Amino acid sequence: MEPTAAAEPTATATAGPGYAEAEIGFESLDEEVRIDDVPVEGALPEWLRGSLIRTGPAKFEVGEQRMRHWFDGLAMLYRFGFADGRVSYANRFLGSKAKRTADERGEIAYAEFATDPCRSLFKRMFSVFSPQLSDNANVNLVELGERFVAMTETPIPVQFDPETLATAGVAWEVPGELTTAHPHLDRDSGGMLNYAAKLGPRNRYRFFLLGPDGAEPEIRASLPTREPAYMHSFGLTERWIVLAEFPFVVNPLQLALAGRPYIENYRWKPELGTRFTLVDRSSGEATGPFMTDACFGFHHVNAYEDDDGRVVADICTFEDPEVIESLYLDRLRQGAPIPKPSLTRFVIDPEGGGIDYEQLVPDGLDLPRINYGRCNERPYRYVWGAGLAPGEGGGFFDRIVAVDIEERATRSWHEPHCYPGEPVFVAEPGAEEENQGVLLSVVLDAAAGTSFLLVLDASDLSEIARARAPHHIPFGFHGQFSRRA
Repeated sequence: MEPTAAAEPTATATAGPGYAEAEIGFESLDEEVRIDDVPVEGALPEWLRGSLIRTGPAKFEVGEQRMRHWFDGLAMLYRFGFADGRVSYANRFLGSKAKRTADERGEIAYAEFATDPCRSLFKRMFSVFSPQLSDNANVNLVELGERFVAMTETPIPVQFDPETLATAGVAWEVPGELTTAHPHLDRDSGGMLNYAAKLGPRNRYRFFLLGPDGAEPEIRASLPTREPAYMHSFGLTERWIVLAEFPFVVNPLQLALAGRPYIENYRWKPELGTRFTLVDRSSGEATGPFMTDACFGFHHVNAYEDDDGRVVADICTFEDPEVIESLYLDRLRQGAPIPKPSLTRFVIDPEGGGIDYEQLVPDGLDLPRINYGRCNERPYRYVWGAGLAPGEGGGFFDRIVAVDIEERATRSWHEPHCYPGEPVFVAEPGAEEENQGVLLSVVLDAAAGTSFLLVLDASDLSEIARARAPHHIPFGFHGQFSRRA
C-alpha cells in the first residue's frame, strides 16, 4: 500500500500514454437536481414501479486537498423513480458529519479509507478509539423496516428520506469499530444480519441481528481473533454464517500508532492461507477453521448447502489485494489496469473437515447481483455483475456480464465508450423463472460526458430502455431497488 498519510494538494490529471477516457467517472459532481421526467429511449415494462436508490463517492476535492482513493469520495445519494413508463431523477449529497465539516472548514476533516488528514499522534488515536469516525456512507444502502440507511465500513450507518434524499441522522449503534456495508436479510425476523470487528485488548469478530425497527443489535456470535482480516462481506446459508478470512490482516495498534491511512495498515500474509469458519446461526457455535490457498476478495456472491450437507460459497476473488492499490485515483485517472476477478466456488465439508475450490469463470465479474429474494442462502443459477474486456485488461469496467452457473456460460452487454456500474436485478412480479426480470445499471457515457440508466432484459441482456441523467454520475458501488419508495 502507498505510505503517504496526509491528504494531498489538488492537482490536475494530465493525459499520458495510459490515459483512459473513463477518467470523468472520477471527477467530482457538485450539482444537485430534482427532475420529474427525464428523457427515456425505449419503453419501460408496465410492472416496473418503484425506485433505484444508490450511494457512491461524488466529491474528491475539498479546498486545496484531494482524496487519494476511489473509496474515499464524499457520498452522494441518487434516486431513479419509475411509474407509468416515466422516469424521475434526483441526486443529493449525504448530509454526513464528514461532508458538513468539510464544507465548514474547507478541508478534509475525517480519516477515510486511504486518506487521513490527521497529522498528530493524538488525533490519530482519537479517531480510532473514539466515536469520531467518518460517517461518509458511500458504499451501500439497506431498506430495513421503514428505514432507508446508507452504510460504509465504519460503524455509523446514516438514515435518510428515500423521497427527498434528506439525511435524518445515525440509524443505530454498531457493536464494534469496523463493519461491512453488505448485511443479509434474516428471513425469519425480517431483520438484518451483519458483522462487526470489536477492537481492544481482546479483538473479536461479532455477528449481530437487528430487527426491522430495532436500535439495539443482538450479538448472535463472537469469535476471537489476533489480527482481524479485511472483510468487505460474508456469506449466509439457511444454517450457517460463512466467514472467509483472506490473509490481508491488521494489527489494531497500528491503526492508531503507525501514522498511515486506514487501509495502508493492512499487510498481505499469504503464508497464512485463506481461512473459512462456519458459524451456526442458531447456537452461535463455530465449526472450523477450513484452510485453503491464499486469495483476496470483496464480494460474496451467494452461499448455500447442497444435498450432501456441504457448504457452497461463491466469491469474486483476486490473487492478492493488489486491486486495492490499483484503485488509487492517480492510477485510475491515468488508465492503469485493474486486476481481473475470478468467480470462484469453495465447497466446505463441515463433517469431514475438507475444503475444495474451483474457478467457475476465470475472466469473471465483480459488483455481483443475484435474484436475492428468491435465491440468497439457496441454490441458484444466475449471477450478473460488472466485467472487464477479455484479454490482458486495462481501463475500467466496460461491460455487464451474465453467468449461467449450471452451464458455465457467459454473455455480456457492451457499448463503445460506455462504462456500466453494478447491475441491480429486479424480478418481474409473479415470475416463474429465476432470471425473469430486468437489470438496472448506471452507465457512464464517456463520449457524451453524461450518464444514463440502462434497463436490460435479465434473461438475454437485450436493451429495453435507457433514461439519460443531466450530468455525469461518478463511478459508484451499490444500491437497492425499492418497490415502496
